[in-house]
Amino acid sequence: MNHRDRLMNTLRGQPVDRPPVSFYEINGLDERPDNPDPFNIYSHPSWAPLIELAREQTDRIVMRSVPLRGAPADPLAELTTTETWLDGATRYTRRTIRFGRHTFTATDRRDRDVNTTWRVEHFLKGPDDLAAWQTLPAPAFGGEPEVAGVLAAEAALGDSGIVMIDTADPLCLAADLFSMADYTVAAATEPAMFHRLLERFAAIFWPKTEAVAAAAPGHLWRIFGPEYASVPYLNPRFFREYVVRYDTPMVQAIQRHGGFARLHCHGRLKAILDGIAATGCVGLDPIEPPPQGDVELREVRAKYGAQMVLFGNLEASDIENLPTPEFAIKIRRAIAEGTAGPGRGFVLMPSACPYGRVLSPLALANYRMMVEVVGREASNVKREA
Repeated sequence: MNHRDRLMNTLRGQPVDRPPVSFYEINGLDERPDNPDPFNIYSHPSWAPLIELAREQTDRIVMRSVPLRGAPADPLAELTTTETWLDGATRYTRRTIRFGRHTFTATDRRDRDVNTTWRVEHFLKGPDDLAAWQTLPAPAFGGEPEVAGVLAAEAALGDSGIVMIDTADPLCLAADLFSMADYTVAAATEPAMFHRLLERFAAIFWPKTEAVAAAAPGHLWRIFGPEYASVPYLNPRFFREYVVRYDTPMVQAIQRHGGFARLHCHGRLKAILDGIAATGCVGLDPIEPPPQGDVELREVRAKYGAQMVLFGNLEASDIENLPTPEFAIKIRRAIAEGTAGPGRGFVLMPSACPYGRVLSPLALANYRMMVEVVGREASNVKREA
């Protein structure tokens, strides 16, 4: 069974020769060691063996977003100025939006040796800014999905994997306007105003999801943002208000066109699993094990495995820190729990990936162990047959 068939059978709840194994963001296609950008961590030679391992031996799931061709101009673009500067090995980008009497600023930071961007200043600093933001001109939906990037990635992958369409949800964009502290206060104490903010984003996300799902049917999707309404950030009742209400139409559009909607939610899931299931999604990641999460994979499989393909259950911090024999125990446990009894399917996957410039020998050994253990799983299936 080739990698693509293995993944598609898993999504459809059909038999496979072994559980798929994915390295999540590391896919062997998007990492460019020859890119001279000084902020490209993958140019360090320590990454080369892992990139090759992902390309040659994993079931690759490559993420792509889909832009809209001919979309109406963003009304905020005319109100926004952007400045970027370097401070040693750190790059800062500040955006300023001026509208009437209001000025909103946000600043991002990127360090040369760390493959992530931090929002160190947020546009909205409190309820007054939230109210003022509602007066900004709202963007309008329009245009045609540009799926060339999806098709090009599929051609490059061949039968070695699949493309997963990647999208935020309304909550993700709303929460990202605030610091985490200001967001939790605003979402918990100003629900009416917060719903109006979510509705502004939903007015774009809902028709766009429908249009993209129709233009690129049958794909796996990842919807990220639900974790903003998880414990301990908000009371679980807000998950239904801010996620179920706004993500369910996206899930329905995706699956109406033969796609597979997967919700991405880190952290503590126990109190919100019913809400996740209520969206109708057919996939969930990364299902972090305790103590990072608060529910065992076997519990999720027993209660929700018939509805959802379960992705993950390996913690990224364990890849970097756990001795390989101990990590192998966690891999075997994840496979056992993720495939126990009847269920739609399971994909072995870490919750994230290392993001420092130098990949440690321990991390590389632990990635290799993931491939080795699932390979033994395939051998066991063949022997049983």
